[in-house]
Amino acid sequence: MTVTHRTSLGPDAAPGATGAPSRVRRARSLPLRRVLGAVLALALLVIVVMLSLMVGSRDIPLATVWGALAGTDHSADAGVVTSLRIPRTLLGLLVGAALGVAGALIQAVTRNPLADPGILGVNAGAAFAVAIGVGVFGVTAPGSYVWFAFGGALVTTVVVYLIGSVGRGSVSPAQLTLAGVALGAVLSGITSALLLADQENFSVIRAWEAGSFADRGVDVLVSTAPFLGLALVLALCLGPALNAVALGEDLAHALGAKVLTTRVLSLVAITLLAGGATAMAGPVAFVGLMIPHVARWIVGPDHRWILAYSLLLAPILTVASDVLGRVILPTGEMQVGIVTAFLGAPVLVLLVRRQRVSGL
Repeated sequence: MTVTHRTSLGPDAAPGATGAPSRVRRARSLPLRRVLGAVLALALLVIVVMLSLMVGSRDIPLATVWGALAGTDHSADAGVVTSLRIPRTLLGLLVGAALGVAGALIQAVTRNPLADPGILGVNAGAAFAVAIGVGVFGVTAPGSYVWFAFGGALVTTVVVYLIGSVGRGSVSPAQLTLAGVALGAVLSGITSALLLADQENFSVIRAWEAGSFADRGVDVLVSTAPFLGLALVLALCLGPALNAVALGEDLAHALGAKVLTTRVLSLVAITLLAGGATAMAGPVAFVGLMIPHVARWIVGPDHRWILAYSLLLAPILTVASDVLGRVILPTGEMQVGIVTAFLGAPVLVLLVRRQRVSGL
């Protein structure tokens, strides 16, 4: 009688035995995938930027766009590119980067895969504060919205975080999500009531409240871009510390990570990013929910790469959504906040229904 010995790497090996070589192969291919993904993301970003400069109520040829960028074309179409479409495209890039990185930060700090500035009520808090600024303090310039948006984002983030950690040693992801959705719904309802009660005074933010990149001047970019730049640099520097926090508080402390400092700095970055993005464009939902999951699928659980990829991928989504909103209707255009909501709602349903979400 012949006895057949099974090796751990043979075709009849147990599933657990073959898992290790498979993980090794994936780990070896990960650096290459990260580099190739970054190159493709940069190429796609350039494409959507050029489309944003070319496509609109009146399509502009690529040659005219190049002439406008180089300063050699002074036609009416070139004037449209320089005065309207370049500021609008820059706005889309900044808003996308801010919301994508803010979503990645919130998911990392709370260890909640369903967290983003919209679902946690941060955008609604910023919008509510802007409505108060317009209705009570008479603010009418979009460049002045930023301070109220920052304050509303900060207060909402702190309140939701405190509610999510009530009675527990650490933050509860489920309780945090419920608190954010509930508080966001309340604030959104109050904001809508204010808009309906005094339509004349609140007419200046009616289009802004839907989330739009249209009719935003350079002053909005100038007043907000420094805060977003500072917050983006801070967020990228927090990547190594977030990797330690993802392991759990006890292990993070054992590794020498400053958990409280990391959370406070993350809170500051989230406030600046979500508040600044909302001040510029109004509430734009689901960007911070979708993009970190796509980044995590490409680069793995390393938050340094997740933050960097969110910085690249989120502007692609926002600028592409803006371009789609310009052409999707026969007359007029659809606000970017509506387009991202149509794209993000199915993603949210899929994430909720999955038994396993990408590891945080």
